[in-house]
Amino acid sequence: MLEVADALAEVLSRTRPSAPVEVALSNRVVGSVLAEGVRAEADSPPFPKSLRDGYAVRAADCAAPNTELRVVAEVAAGAVPSRPVGPGEAVRIFTGGPIPDGADAVVMQEDAEPLDGDRVRITDPRVKPGQWVFARGTEMRAGDVVLPAGTVINPAAVGVLASVGRTDAVVCPAPWVFVLPTGNELVEPGNPRGAGQIFNSNGPMLAAQVARAGGYCGEGGIGPDAAADLRDLLRKEIDRSDVLLVAGGVSVGKFDLVPAVLDELGVAVHFRQVRMKPGKPLLFGTRGDALVFGLPGNPVSAFVCFELFVRPALRKMLGHADPGPVTVSVPLAEGVAEVNDRPTYRPAKLEPAEVGWAVRPLPWLGAPDLRGLQPADALIVLPPGEARLDRGTPVPVIPLLA
Repeated sequence: MLEVADALAEVLSRTRPSAPVEVALSNRVVGSVLAEGVRAEADSPPFPKSLRDGYAVRAADCAAPNTELRVVAEVAAGAVPSRPVGPGEAVRIFTGGPIPDGADAVVMQEDAEPLDGDRVRITDPRVKPGQWVFARGTEMRAGDVVLPAGTVINPAAVGVLASVGRTDAVVCPAPWVFVLPTGNELVEPGNPRGAGQIFNSNGPMLAAQVARAGGYCGEGGIGPDAAADLRDLLRKEIDRSDVLLVAGGVSVGKFDLVPAVLDELGVAVHFRQVRMKPGKPLLFGTRGDALVFGLPGNPVSAFVCFELFVRPALRKMLGHADPGPVTVSVPLAEGVAEVNDRPTYRPAKLEPAEVGWAVRPLPWLGAPDLRGLQPADALIVLPPGEARLDRGTPVPVIPLLA
């Protein structure tokens, strides 16, 4: 039985980033990871521009209080200055407008008084060179790497890509994940439920987790407790999936058929148990570059195993430098007293505290209690053995990131 850290290291050592592809720049690339750096092809801004509505002036002309200047032209954003600024002159300018030659400062209109006869009085007593001027190349210079490889594309990065004229981005594409919950006791929501049956919650839940982690998901219904049928279902998907998620049937009971079926399909199994609670009967294997996870059938166990092992694998496929899971130390909002035979990942809720954050354990009935998990936005990591932790004690916490 592997420790959690050893199991995660095994998974990540066998996970390969997806081959980069070029995709059109759109809101659909948000969350993707750049597979190559992006350089600026030109200076930005490509000319010195005004940061305020006002007047472009020569700072030396404004040394004396209440200097009067002659307004000789006007420049709006997108326009080209028609003439330079000479001694004793000013140009009316608007935010984003190019600074005319000869000018080296901008006086805000709040610090200027228009006069008759195309003249203006400068009331700003301290006009300095460079004032309210965004110099050429201040934001980026031609040839600069403006977004390095490994950048997670957020809305601002989309703006940067557009600002350097890019219409595409080279990213690691989302992996294709096939989800198959198994068990004769399962029935799809919306269908009649017989005696002894329960609705399939693992399939929709895991598909939602795949989507939240950045993958594409295909669902194959419900796998029955029949080896031949399971083999046929999985054989169709294993060659075209980057990741195979099978929920249930991975333990050591009479109807736990998944390990034998995977063996028949040529899957090399690297481990079958992890010392953790919930989620001990976790299977991980590979066939070629495809990753295969046999998740426990209890829904909270499946959820936790996904967050600790599958999500990091998907993040590595997507090109993230740090696949996670992220672990932070957060003080308890209330005390905990438990006895556990294994390291335990307990649903919890983060909440603002007087200083920073605190984490509150949620009422929870164990691995089958999906409703108790629903409000959670974090998992508290409790050590094995007797844990008696007072309020305010720092504990390891894994945030359940969106």
